[in-house]
Amino acid sequence: MYYGEIKNYDIANGLGVRVSLFVSGCTHHCKGCFNPMTWDFSYGKPFTRETIDELLEMLSPDYIDGLSLLGGEPMEPDNQRALLPLVREFKEKFPKKNLWCYTGYLLDEELLKPSRARCEVTDELLSMIDVMVDGEFVLEQKNISLSFRGSENQRLIDVPLTLATGEIHLINELYGLR
Repeated sequence: MYYGEIKNYDIANGLGVRVSLFVSGCTHHCKGCFNPMTWDFSYGKPFTRETIDELLEMLSPDYIDGLSLLGGEPMEPDNQRALLPLVREFKEKFPKKNLWCYTGYLLDEELLKPSRARCEVTDELLSMIDVMVDGEFVLEQKNISLSFRGSENQRLIDVPLTLATGEIHLINELYGLR
């Protein structure tokens, strides 16, 4: 896997102060994508053990609330496989910090049911994600006043509660986010 960028002290891609990893590789190719260079699976730098160590170091201060995975597309099967070791270590070292994942795939239709997005690590990865912003960016539904997402169709999902109940639960309802 490759990645395009790491943002430290990010406040735009989830609640609180975060570290954000923008992975490379995406097959959605959404019209109006803010990051089209990351569609290429070979864009940027190789994701290595050193990258994981760098991310974990950035995540260590108490004022960092969590990690956000964006892209590109973190839920492309090859990217899921590469991200799993990072996510395992993150959850082990920082159990009180949260993990957000931005994906163009729909949680209930493509990640929890048979689809090309599912692979042998999907369920384990989903079990460690706290909030998922799902759905492709739709330019015709773009709305800059939305919290942590770009278009009206995208959802802010409480993943643990959704997995426990089998019904989608949105965090914007819990936190009063637009």
